[in-house]
Parts: sequence; C-alpha cells; structure tokens
Amino acid sequence: MSFDHLRATYFEESAELLESAYAQLSALAEDRADGDTLHALFRAIHSIKGGGGAFGFTRLVGLAHVMETLLDRMRDGSLAATPDRVALLLKATDALADFLGAEQREDAMPAGAEDALIAALGAMVEAPGNGAPPPAMAEAAAPAAKPGTGWRILFRPHAALFRHANEPLLLIRALRALGPLAVTPLLDRLPGLEALEPEDAVLAWTLDLAAPVPRGQVEEIFEFVVDDCDLAIEPLVPAVEQPVLAEAQAQAAAPPAGARAEQPAAVQSVRVDVAKVDRLVNLVGELVINQAMLLQLGSAVPPEVCPGLVAGLETLSQHLRELQEGVMAIRTQPVKSVFSRMPRLVRELSAQLGKEVRLVVTGEATEIDKTVVEQLADPLTHLLRNALDHGLEAPDQREAAGKPRQGTVHLSAEQRGGRILIELSDDGRGIDRARVLARARERGIVASDAVLTDAEIDELIFMPGFSTAAVVSAVSGRGVGMDVVRRNIQSLGGRITVESRLGEGSRFVLSLPLTLAVMDGLVVSVGREAYILPISAIVESLRPRPQDIHDVVGRGQVLSIRGAYIPLLALHRVFGVADAVTDPSRGIVVIAETDHAGRIGLLVDDLVGQHQVVVKSMEENYGPIPGIGGATILGNGRVALILDVAGLAEPAERTRAARPSAMPAAALH
Repeated sequence: MSFDHLRATYFEESAELLESAYAQLSALAEDRADGDTLHALFRAIHSIKGGGGAFGFTRLVGLAHVMETLLDRMRDGSLAATPDRVALLLKATDALADFLGAEQREDAMPAGAEDALIAALGAMVEAPGNGAPPPAMAEAAAPAAKPGTGWRILFRPHAALFRHANEPLLLIRALRALGPLAVTPLLDRLPGLEALEPEDAVLAWTLDLAAPVPRGQVEEIFEFVVDDCDLAIEPLVPAVEQPVLAEAQAQAAAPPAGARAEQPAAVQSVRVDVAKVDRLVNLVGELVINQAMLLQLGSAVPPEVCPGLVAGLETLSQHLRELQEGVMAIRTQPVKSVFSRMPRLVRELSAQLGKEVRLVVTGEATEIDKTVVEQLADPLTHLLRNALDHGLEAPDQREAAGKPRQGTVHLSAEQRGGRILIELSDDGRGIDRARVLARARERGIVASDAVLTDAEIDELIFMPGFSTAAVVSAVSGRGVGMDVVRRNIQSLGGRITVESRLGEGSRFVLSLPLTLAVMDGLVVSVGREAYILPISAIVESLRPRPQDIHDVVGRGQVLSIRGAYIPLLALHRVFGVADAVTDPSRGIVVIAETDHAGRIGLLVDDLVGQHQVVVKSMEENYGPIPGIGGATILGNGRVALILDVAGLAEPAERTRAARPSAMPAAALH
C-alpha cells in the first residue's frame, strides 16, 4: 500500500472521527451524555493524534495531546464536564479540524494559532477539579492479580515512543479503567545520568491486570504503540490451566439468571474507492436498459415458440432489481456528514454577529445518494448564514419583541416517497415583503406598477444580485448566495421553496431525489412521444367524465374529483406535441402529488406501463430545463424525457393561489 494511499485513508478516517467527536461534545453540551460519551470522545481524539504522529504532524499532535490529557482527567472523575470545559474542547476540536484540513491541502496553519488553546487547556488540566478524587497513582497498593482472573502485560517502549506522540501514562490509566492493576517498573535499560536523553523512553513495565476481560480489549489499548514497543500479553495462569481461565471469563461475562443480555454483532466494513462504486452503478444501469430491451423483444415472441423465455425474463428482472437496490445502498450515506459541519458555522457566525443562537438538528441518520450529499454543503452553508444574518434578530430586539434572547434554527432531513426533504427554519423576523418588493423595484427587477402575490415576492430573494442588506459586511450584502443555492439544488434535480411569516420566521424546504441513478417510472404516451413520470409522485390515474372538467376564466381547466378541484395540465401543450388527445374525457388524467403545490392532474393519451429506468442527466449537457428531471433510454432504444412534476406544477400553483378554496359557480363554464 503506497504512502499516498495511507495518507488519504488517515484523512478519511479522521473526518469520521471528527464527526464522532462533535457528536459526543454535543451530547455533553446538551446534557445527553451517558457512561461511554467521554470514553468515545477520548478514543476519537486519541486516534487522530496517533495517526498524526505517524505522519509527523507535530503541531496537530501537540494540540491533541493536551486535549487528551484534559479528557483523561474528566474520564477518571477528577474534573467534571462543566460547560466551560466542554466549550473549550469544542474550540479545540474546531482547531484540530483546521489542522487536518491544512495538512490535507499540504498547507501551513498560521504560526502560533494553537498556542492560546493549548495554554487554556493546560490551565484547566492543572486547575483543582470539582469531580470525584482521582485514583491514587501509587500502583503498589493495587490488589495482586489472582490466577485465572486477568492478563500479564510486558510493555517495553522503544526509545522513539515519545517522539511519536505516545504517552505510557495514558495507556496505564486506560488499563486501570478495566480493573485492578499492579504496575512494576523495569529499570534494566535505565542509563547513567551522563548518557540520559530526555526525549528517549527508557523505562519498561510489567502490568498485571486483575480483570477477566477479553484479550482483544487489552490489545485495543496498545493499538497505536505496537510499532513503537515490544509487547507481550499472557494469561496470569500456566498454559495447562487455560480451560479454567476460559470458564472463569465466561462465567464473569454471563448475565444474571433470568436476564438476556444480547451483544450486538460487530459491524464489519471495507473501504472502496468511490470511482469503483460509480463504475458498478453505471454497469447496473446498462443492465437495466438491456433487460428492458430483452423484455421488449420477448413480448414479440409467441409463448409457444419459447415457453421458458417469459419466466426467465421475469426472474432476471427480479434479480436485477435486487442487485440495483444493493448497489444503491452502497452509494447512500447519512446526511450527518454534512449536518455535522453546521454547529461550528453557527458558533463562529453567532459570535461574529453578536447573536445568541441554538441549532437543533434532527434526521441526520437519513440516507441519501453520496453524489447528492457531497454537493449539499455549499447550499446549506448559504442558507444557514442567511438565517443567522437576515433571519434572526439581535438579542435585545428579540427581547423587545417578546421572544427569547436566544434564537432557534432547526435543520432536519426526512425521506418522503422517492425524495429527500431537507428543511431549515428559524424563529426570526421573517421576510419583510414590502422591503423586498421596494428593493426589487429600485433595482429594476420588477416593474413599478406590477402587482405580485406573496409567493412571487418571496421568489425574488433567489434573483441574482438581489440583497436587502443596507450595509455590505463580511457575512452578506453583496447579493451572492440565494441564487447560487437555487442553481446548485436544481443541478441535482431538486428544487427549493420558501415559506415565511413576518415576525415569526422563515422555512426553506429542499426537495432532492433519493438517488440520481435508477428509478421506477410510469411510461405515458402523448401523441407519438413517450414520457416518464416518477412512480413515487403518482397518486392515481383515471378517465374523467365530461361534466367533471371545468374551465376557469383566464386560468385554464380544473378537474372536479371527490369535492376538490385539481388544476389540469395538458402535456401536449407544454411540449408542443401534435396529434395528441386534447379532450380530457377521451384521454387519461394522471394525478400527481408535489411537495409544495399539492396535487395536479396531467393529461396524457395513454399509460404504456411501469418500468425501472436509468436516469441520465440533462443538466450536464444542456443546463437545467424547467419541468424536466432527466432522460432515459427505453426498451425500444428511443430516448424519453423524465418529468419533474413539481417543476410542471409551478404555473398551476400560481393558479391555485389566485383561486379561492370554494370556487364560485360563476367562475366555472
């Protein structure tokens, strides 16, 4: 394995360890910690430090070492996890992330950037604790280990142990946490004073652990020093007594009578290059296309000519679907990898703006296509900065308005149908539509005599170069951000909507496809053309009666169904298709559900059938196309467009906004 590959693996693992560290710190800050929280946090920092030492990241190691020391005192109870200590550890973890980023870019952090943090952490380590007193350092008082109850560890560090950022005392403390420990120093390598090198490790130890723990638990403690020491781990009994030891360990680990303590199975994983996964996804996509072509050809063969053909194709289709689902599962990952970056942004920006902000995150375990996750960071960053700068008021202003001084921003994710909805809301001032409209008229974006609905005014904030900020600052005011958000979301086949109430706050909803590769679709015909409707968006299909179709003056047609009115959209008009059915009572209306605009009826000629289709991006070659989510290749080799129902529904949504819920009879003809 090459050095570059090892280095890349270290940074990938460190990113995961940072996510774990932030999760544990959040649990501590929000009083959700359990018995393993501090241990998990310590392990994350220790692992980052150990790997950093192997690559010679000296400054990173120095910062991680003093963090580790403070965490060790918090673990053994000599220091409590007070809010100020947790806040300092958060800042130190932020700095650790900066060091990792700089090393990955092969850049250098400013000289002395970590000095103040190291000094503050060191002061906390030396400060008197307010927790339980630490265990005595005199190990001679530890009870002697009894045969059959533990392990004897011979630990002989190499001379360079300290220079590789390892600390024997922390290892000994970790062993002591497993049970009673007897420590015997070995001085046979101790040189004379004139030959002593201060940076060399010269001591060795015999460590008798009087606890029936698995050998693997002991080996895990020495995981990062195995290359820097001579290590021997032996049972505290002769070899002939091994069955007795195994029985004693099994009895000690057994649950009480009547109790069932089931241990979760260990999760095994393997790292795979993303390019290899993408290649696999593309191959599965090609298989789906070929399978559709085989089905098309098979349907033309009389059953009596080849009786097993149809059954074989159906079996192939079932196996291919299972293969596709398995490959898609490999590509998905939790949105936590993006959400975990947001708390730091909130901390830094709220301090810069002088605002008190609480970020609430839910649904971070929701899984989405890796390609989508990687491109979410920038849009969410823009939205969060906008919420803190424009949305939330200053503490004094909130207090004067009868609100808590601390504003709340809620970031959530959930899967709904075949899409992922990501919401970011705040309890701030909301959109001042009068101010937005005035600024738009001032900039010539909107005509001075134009009359806009609330929804149309809200859409103005996504116009390029638009901003209501009175002063340009380091945070905002240049009109760059919200148009970028919409453009990035649209490039992913998604859309963004906004809802706002003046004085109560705003809510942005990002609707994204669950995957960008394969989907289930309904093939519909319009004239000689075929289109694909996502199955996840379809509610029902029907052939309406003539009396259920009504014309709305200046607004098109609506379908009356079960006491509700649904806007009708004729696809032949949208795409300019000739020789299509124009009378809804002679065609088929497919009723589809959208995230924001409710239900809409799409007029088509006929339903061809349901198929699994491979999604090919249109944006890469043509840019975003309103109402089109992509393209695919059908079994007959023809290209069919995949429709974006919500994009098609936007004109109908404006029609719905202008129409009262109970439509007057005079409006219908």
